[in-house]
Amino acid sequence: MSAMFYDTLLVMLVSLFTTLGAEAIMYFTVYRREAYKRLKASLDKHSKQLERKKDAVGEHARGSQKKKIDNLEERLKNVNREMSTVKMYSMVAISFTFMALMGMFNTVFDGRVVAKLPFTPISFFQGLSHRNLMGEDFTDCSFIFLYIICCMSIRQNFQKLIGVAPTRAANKLGGSMFSPPAAK
Repeated sequence: MSAMFYDTLLVMLVSLFTTLGAEAIMYFTVYRREAYKRLKASLDKHSKQLERKKDAVGEHARGSQKKKIDNLEERLKNVNREMSTVKMYSMVAISFTFMALMGMFNTVFDGRVVAKLPFTPISFFQGLSHRNLMGEDFTDCSFIFLYIICCMSIRQNFQKLIGVAPTRAANKLGGSMFSPPAAK
């Protein structure tokens, strides 16, 4: 088997272990705390209430019904914002750890093609997918691109598996400190 295959496998394993490590840190610092559990239960409750209310009213809400829906959305945003605050300190620690690991792995994989993409990425992503690689073949994939894609997919699926992924209603509504304000 080729060296590129082993590099691809190594990057996938590195992303698996770093993501699992980050989620373990999140578990011990956030997920098992009572404040998080209380906020998660509140978020789930408000999300279900909002969905039921929207289903019952439909798209043509008037007057007091619209006001109730707006109030529920506002409560959901507040709970989501509180949840982001609870997670913030752990996320900062994980971010610094990831940056240190990225620096180390960038030196190891600098200039090496770790995978061959079955497509040419759009120009917006070519700088990331072809980072530090020689040549003009944009189907060559750098470490950083494959690592980010693997980490994102593993993290999403692992969070769903252990039951800490945000609900769909919370995702639709946004409400975290990093999301843009809703247009009114």
